[in-house]
Amino acid sequence: MNFIDRIKERAKSDKKRIVLPESMDKRVIEAAEKILREDLAEVVIVGKKEDILEISQGYDISKAIIVDPFTEEYTEELINELVELRKSKGMTYEEAKKLLLEDYMYYACMLVKTGRADGVVSGACHSTSNTLRPALQIIKTKPGVMLVSAFFLMVVPNCEYGENGTFIFGDSGLEQNPTPEKLAAIAASSADSFKLLVEAEPRVAMLSHSTMGSAKHADVDKVVEGVRIAKEMYPQYKIDGEMQLDAAIIPEIAASKAPESEVAGHANVLIFPDLDAGNIGYKLVQRLAKAEAYGPICQGIAAPVNDLSRGCSADDIVGVVAITAVQAQNN
Repeated sequence: MNFIDRIKERAKSDKKRIVLPESMDKRVIEAAEKILREDLAEVVIVGKKEDILEISQGYDISKAIIVDPFTEEYTEELINELVELRKSKGMTYEEAKKLLLEDYMYYACMLVKTGRADGVVSGACHSTSNTLRPALQIIKTKPGVMLVSAFFLMVVPNCEYGENGTFIFGDSGLEQNPTPEKLAAIAASSADSFKLLVEAEPRVAMLSHSTMGSAKHADVDKVVEGVRIAKEMYPQYKIDGEMQLDAAIIPEIAASKAPESEVAGHANVLIFPDLDAGNIGYKLVQRLAKAEAYGPICQGIAAPVNDLSRGCSADDIVGVVAITAVQAQNN
């Protein structure tokens, strides 16, 4: 059984309620039909009921829970809850009402905050900031976590590297230029995510254009310091670096470039030095190696809220919803 099929089986075993706020996008409606047909989760679609019925013609979403903010009886309660949550920022009743009725991502996050849903998947037609801003304002970060970061779960066909071709690439979707402290935190969160989702031991390589001191530059120094902090703060995980990508995943090259490392040559979690490298890296593997790319999956939020690439397909959305459901099971 491949990775996403295992995730789907886990999602089915303890169904969670996942909100899809982008009811205006046909890919989301198509995904909702597939999720309901496969019985992966309870699906909540937020939007005006008449608009949803119009866009969903030809799709069977009869088992979905349609929440119309304009007619739902608990909308008034959510408005008051949002005012209370954001009163320190000066939120007024009128501002809260406008947000919930005009930005369905805020409504979706309030459903999770008040226990009416377990997770949210958005981003098919909205930017990452539009997806994450409401989540950070309402659901907030998980206790004890330094920052929210994002990763792609990559499944490379016919690949002997990583965990039978399965990798986590982080941060490939959110943190622009992490400090050494943030790199260390991303490494630990990504290891946690790998253990949860892939159910295998994470081996974390912190990537650079240098392997174990082969080059000197301030960019290399940042990764070296990140490795030092990660090893000190998260000794429960195998984390090593700095290393080049080939040394990280290919045993023969690791043997010559990093012979003392227990991670080199066997890495399945790849931590990129900045968002440019991470974004370019995942898209290269996705397009040239025909890899499945699920994400950006967020980590560090108090309840699962996950972003989508705006180039996603309906099947991509189904996969991310299944992953979100498994995260919710562990929440």
